[in-house]
Amino acid sequence: MPGDFHEAHDPFPVFEQWLEEARASELNDPNAMALATVDSEGLPDVRMVLMNGYDRRGLVFYTNRGSAKGVELAAQPKAAGLFHWKSLRRQVRVRGTVETVDDAEADAYYATRPRLSRIGAWASRQSTPLANRAALEQAVAERDKQFEGVEPPRPAWWTGFRIVPISIEFWLDMPYRLHDRALFSRDGDGGWSRVRLYP
Repeated sequence: MPGDFHEAHDPFPVFEQWLEEARASELNDPNAMALATVDSEGLPDVRMVLMNGYDRRGLVFYTNRGSAKGVELAAQPKAAGLFHWKSLRRQVRVRGTVETVDDAEADAYYATRPRLSRIGAWASRQSTPLANRAALEQAVAERDKQFEGVEPPRPAWWTGFRIVPISIEFWLDMPYRLHDRALFSRDGDGGWSRVRLYP
């Protein structure tokens, strides 16, 4: 069984193995994750983001605090994420609370981004109305000129969010839609319990 998820006592090594196999198999963005939040009216909201890091604390993505997801997470710091690796016929679902990463972690990741991506973080008023493409290109040009000859610092409104999992589910496609599933849930002592699920 890939990742031996029915034998594991901890979901993180299984997730790490599956992600490494996806990096070798998926043509584009094996770290792409569908991120679900809830808006001010209680309606679900979902979009694709890139998971830019993970460890035993959780899964991290970055965005503008003023974006729809940033505003929604500030009001309700809970989220769900889904990885779907079609080439491997696998998926992983994650649900949990959300916390903001500290400034040092956000600064370190921001410094690894290409310069134009860093300029874009300054130029984009993410999720707000845009008159036309030319307005965005002009904003990028203005910010590029502003930071000519210097490294653009991380904007205060651009940061990372960490999903701290309370559950992680592994799903493996099987013949006749008799799929293989295992759900890991946090227990009261900070460890994990595991149960097999019907497909």
